[in-house]
Amino acid sequence: MSSTVEHAPPGATTILLIRHGETAWNAERRLQGHLDIALNAEGERQAAALGRALADERIDLVISSDLGRARQTAEAIALARGEPAGSVQRDPKLRERCYGGFEGLLYSEIAARFPLQFAAWQARNVDAELPPGENCGETFRQFFGRAMTAILGHAGQHPGKTLALVAHGGVLECAYRAALGLPLETPRDFKVHNASVNRFVAEEGRLKLVSWGEVDHLQQKVLDDLS
Repeated sequence: MSSTVEHAPPGATTILLIRHGETAWNAERRLQGHLDIALNAEGERQAAALGRALADERIDLVISSDLGRARQTAEAIALARGEPAGSVQRDPKLRERCYGGFEGLLYSEIAARFPLQFAAWQARNVDAELPPGENCGETFRQFFGRAMTAILGHAGQHPGKTLALVAHGGVLECAYRAALGLPLETPRDFKVHNASVNRFVAEEGRLKLVSWGEVDHLQQKVLDDLS
C-alpha cells in the first residue's frame, strides 16, 4: 500500500499506529501476549531507525502500551525528537491480546498441548475461549473491543492532533480490520511488520486507513566502499 501521507480533515485525528520492534520471541515464533519481553538487538536497531525516520514529523503525543517492548520503541521515538523518555504516556489497553495458557509457547507446542483450542484459534473462531495460564485469556472479539475502544478513545480525546500509538501486532490487525470493514472471522492475509508505521485518520468514531506497512526506514544503509 502507498505510503503517501494525506492531511486529515479539520478536527480529525491523525494516528500513526506503530508495532514494537523485534523481540527474541518474535524471531522464534513464541507467543508473547501479556508476557513482558524486551526488544532484542535487532529490535533496538529498528526502534532507533524508526525514531530517526519520525524525528521531523509532526507528532503531538506519543502513547504506548505499558509492555516493555512497546515502551522501549516509543521511548526511542521520543528521544529522537529531543523529548525525554518519560514524556511517553502508557496505556495498558493498548496491550497485545492476552492468550492465557498459550503464552510463552511455540506454535508447535500450543498445537501439541492444547489441540482443540489451537484448532479453534487457527479456524478464526472469534468467540473461542483460551486455556487458563499466568494471565486470563481473551477471545478475539473481546480483544477487538478493547483495542478499538483504546484507539478511538485516544483519538476522541485529542481532536485535530497527531498521535503516535505504539502497540502490538494484534492491535494493528484490529485497526486494519476496523478501517476496511473486514469481518473478524476472515484470515489475516496482510502482513504486520515489526517497527512499521501505519497511518490512519480518525473522525466521528471511525478509522480511515491512509497507508499501511511503511518499513523503508528499516533498510540497512549500504556503505560506499570508496568513502
